Amino acid sequence: MPGNLKLSTTGLKLMRQFVNDPRKRWSGTELTKTTKIGSGTLYPLLAKLESAGWLSAEWEVLDPSEAGRPRRRYYKLTALGVRSAHGALSEYQVAPGLGEVAWTT
Repeated sequence: MPGNLKLSTTGLKLMRQFVNDPRKRWSGTELTKTTKIGSGTLYPLLAKLESAGWLSAEWEVLDPSEAGRPRRRYYKLTALGVRSAHGALSEYQVAPGLGEVAWTT
């Protein structure tokens, strides 16, 4: 069912990055650098979030041979993603700017 996800601490950390700048399109490389989430964890998580409708993704329009690098895939929060991320982050009281869960009892 689209939109209905349970996020791990890593997923919450990633969503914090998107929520901090909800209009920005992020490449996987940028997300890896800013969140410190390894690519082996990041890309499956991005695919899961895209399948759930939280993110939209598109390939960069670029000729790799002219640019001297591979095309990038850019990810952006959808309206559903904004609502869902805010709900998930507030449910677990994620500390702003840290991206880490502040567990409370």
